Amino acid sequence: MGHKGRAVLAAAAAITVGLGLSACNDDSDGDAAAKESPAASVSAEAPASPEPAEESPAAGGDAAAGDVTAPGTKLKVGDRAVLPFEYTSEKKGTIAVTVTAIEKGAESDMVGAFGEKAKGMTPYYVKMKVENVGGTDLSYASLKLDGDLEGGAGTGVILIGDLPGKCDRETAPADFKTEGASFETCSLSATKTAPVVAASFDEGDAYEDEPVVWAAG
Repeated sequence: MGHKGRAVLAAAAAITVGLGLSACNDDSDGDAAAKESPAASVSAEAPASPEPAEESPAAGGDAAAGDVTAPGTKLKVGDRAVLPFEYTSEKKGTIAVTVTAIEKGAESDMVGAFGEKAKGMTPYYVKMKVENVGGTDLSYASLKLDGDLEGGAGTGVILIGDLPGKCDRETAPADFKTEGASFETCSLSATKTAPVVAASFDEGDAYEDEPVVWAAG
């Protein structure tokens, strides 16, 4: 797992403002093994300082050639990355991720979902398509990308949950176990400072310190 975590996006700084809260979930009767239903919550931390920029490796990840995208690769929204993925010790394989959009939402949507402590937070929706490249059983797995500020800093906001109808975090369908299977999902990010301009994948030891990054624009 990357340093920001799969189900939580967080900066590494130790200063916590402490905005923990929860909301009801209408899917409480659903199959917990088939779909994650975390209570919506939000917390803020001081954004991590960006690391010095390094020369980007060549954009890689040609699924036909069996290659994976190199750690540290810089991509644009719309580009496809092929990545090793481990959801659990039993569910792991190779996926392809295409970030299709990074969209700015409204503060009112955050307050409506997370309550008054979300005032001043602007949500961003990282929308993506996920494909099964390796053909292993990854049914019901889920993926979360982190939202980044200019220069690679984290947003400093911890989020658990989604914004129904705006940014729904979907789990892989039951048939996501064959090569070529795909689904679409969304990662919710939020900021109290600068805008979110990129999304990053930092799961696994190889990508923890050198994430694959998709930049908007």
